[in-house]
Amino acid sequence: MGKVTGFLEIDRRDRRYGPAGDRVRHYREFVIPLSEEANRDQAARCMNCGIPYCHNGCPVNNQIPDWNDLVYRGDWEEASRNLHTTNNFPEFTGRVCPAPCEASCTLNLEDTPVTIKTIECAIADRGFKEGWIKSEPPKVKTGKKVAVIGGGPAGLAAAQQLARAGHDVHLYEKFQKAGGLLRYGIPDFKMEKHLIDRRVKQMEGEGVTFHYGQHVGENLPIEVVVDGHDAVILTGGAEKGRDLPVPGRDLSGIHFAMEFLPQQNRRVSDEPIGNVAPILAGGKHVIVIGGGDTGSDCIGTSVRQGALSVTQLEIMPEPPIKENKDMTWPNWPLKLRTSSSHEEGASREFAVLTQEFTGANGQVRGLKCVRVDEKFKAVPGSEFTLRADLVLLAMGFVSPVQEGMLKALGVSLDPRGNVAADTRAYKSSVDKVFAAGDMRRGQSLVVWAIREGRQAAHAVDKFLMGSTNLPR
Repeated sequence: MGKVTGFLEIDRRDRRYGPAGDRVRHYREFVIPLSEEANRDQAARCMNCGIPYCHNGCPVNNQIPDWNDLVYRGDWEEASRNLHTTNNFPEFTGRVCPAPCEASCTLNLEDTPVTIKTIECAIADRGFKEGWIKSEPPKVKTGKKVAVIGGGPAGLAAAQQLARAGHDVHLYEKFQKAGGLLRYGIPDFKMEKHLIDRRVKQMEGEGVTFHYGQHVGENLPIEVVVDGHDAVILTGGAEKGRDLPVPGRDLSGIHFAMEFLPQQNRRVSDEPIGNVAPILAGGKHVIVIGGGDTGSDCIGTSVRQGALSVTQLEIMPEPPIKENKDMTWPNWPLKLRTSSSHEEGASREFAVLTQEFTGANGQVRGLKCVRVDEKFKAVPGSEFTLRADLVLLAMGFVSPVQEGMLKALGVSLDPRGNVAADTRAYKSSVDKVFAAGDMRRGQSLVVWAIREGRQAAHAVDKFLMGSTNLPR
């Protein structure tokens, strides 16, 4: 695969960011793509491993060495075809996936993994530019009707696969546009939304019918959906945010991240924010509680809105800058990760517990915090306070929202509150109802959602037809 001695001759080179001083003035993507020649050189570094552990790291089982070799040899069209056999939306993962494949790369033993994510994104973007990626409508229709509830990456992947298998697929989305957290959670500066619109157009050409503003369990009874379809897939995501029930939580100015981020995404897309009060960081001291990707997105958005300061708090101890390869490789390592948003102007505090929100006239004005040890016990004498005009809770999601659709459906839940279903049949406890993505597995990555959507489509096609040619 690639050039036999490529990894010995060519250094790792990845995409760069536009200058922080420029990029914080807008919400457009600011990653600078590599040239075709540079991507070819990077693909040449794929070293023909005896065991390509990148396969182990990739949830959708991308054939990474194969399309690296095709890029190296200049056959971009075949690389695009190969990539799409395992991943419906590589332009999404090429932008927002944390790239567990690169952590598993053999060259990561020396901290110089192949730039897999960059090459994947380049293949997808090239495919659209050249017109190779088109709608693939089925030649034969099955006469079966399938409902997909939820338009995030799991629902989109399942819908596309089932439509291509010849089923009449109807996707129900409570918002006005498809995409789920891709559209309403991930900021435009990480992934612009025209990329989703492009895929929706492709899927419409394949026969998928999108029903927007249809909140199943609210303005559309779940019984109507189940009775009107031969199979139903629940792909609504895990939307119940983890709260922080400490004194002062009822003060104004304390919001979940997913109250804050969707508003800005809607502003960028000229979509009304709805009948809610605007949440803006401009001219404020912002505290982001939670050290993950959602917290990072809150930082970048707050900086662009003109926050006076942004501080991110994490209850976990500060991870090491470099992992112990002997202990972690080829698994995903725990190490300190600095995002582009962190670089734009934010301070980070680790091993910190918020004990109380303080305020005046009903508005939050500060936090009382304490340092914690490795057992999350307060360290005596380590108390401190932080000024805050806006607090954003970005501590992850605990489960799907159970009120409404799930309660009316009477579906069984697992101990964590997710819809109970295995990863072979993806069947729920209710006849002809399936579940996939974050609604089944809990909060996870876009690439895991795509995997589960594809596998659920395989299971549904087999359930409807007795056999299936769809890949898992």
